Amino acid sequence: MTESIEREYTVRGEIGLHARPAALFSDLACKFDCEIEVGRDGEWVDGRSILSLMSLGAKTGSLLRIRASGPDAQRAVTALGAFLESPQAHFPG
Repeated sequence: MTESIEREYTVRGEIGLHARPAALFSDLACKFDCEIEVGRDGEWVDGRSILSLMSLGAKTGSLLRIRASGPDAQRAVTALGAFLESPQAHFPG
């Protein structure tokens, strides 16, 4: 049976989910063995696509839903949610 998880997170990064943060999010999403979608205001996009993520127009404070299904769904949603909610995560040190 394929596990499916969906949770809501707030974007905390100073510049929202724009080019660099979207690229980092996408890179992280690609590490998991599951399908990942990100939604905002009823629009859902591929969590591995930088351009699709940017099309959501998510700014600081935006609410996004992460939906994943597959063997790594739980780990993926937890890790990606932590990325969105950490102000420092968007620019590695």
